[in-house]
Amino acid sequence: MNLILASSSKPRQDIFKNIGWKYEVVKSLVEEKSESTNPSEYVKDLSRDKANSVAGQINKKAIIVSADTVIYMDGKIYEKPKSKEEAYQNMKEMSGKCTFAITGVTIKDLYQDKEICFSDTAEVYIKKISDDDIKWYVENEENILNRSGYAMLGKASLFLDKVNGDYNTLFGISPSKLYDKFKELGYKLSDFELE
Repeated sequence: MNLILASSSKPRQDIFKNIGWKYEVVKSLVEEKSESTNPSEYVKDLSRDKANSVAGQINKKAIIVSADTVIYMDGKIYEKPKSKEEAYQNMKEMSGKCTFAITGVTIKDLYQDKEICFSDTAEVYIKKISDDDIKWYVENEENILNRSGYAMLGKASLFLDKVNGDYNTLFGISPSKLYDKFKELGYKLSDFELE
């Protein structure tokens, strides 16, 4: 069975590799945008668009998995910062607060012509961070412009207080919730090839 990850995100690819699934990466060509102000619907919209983009690029049966993650806090959706100044401001706003890592996932099953779209949320508590530490983080985190809000796999882990929910949601996909949805589609682990 062909499994396609519609993401060039290294953390998502690492999650698939750690499980051992054989998969290929096909990157979405769609511009990421949603009119929704509800963060769960926002990430589901973006993940659905990515899955549809990849489905239009391939000429074979496959299961396409796409995802999008944002950080949400105080009514604001935090996407990837466009500059170091914006990244600094984001971290200053999140310092000492509870933020929400919200991942939307779409499974597009071209074998059965079915689609499941869901979201998952983890509460992420950030320690109080000094201005000097925020400046250090922004200057030294190489993925600062590639992660929404913070790069928790990188140097932002220094500021992590605690997480309520699936830790993997911070990195862009919950394997256990993904497998629950595969089961809803009628699949079992032995249906997926291992590397």
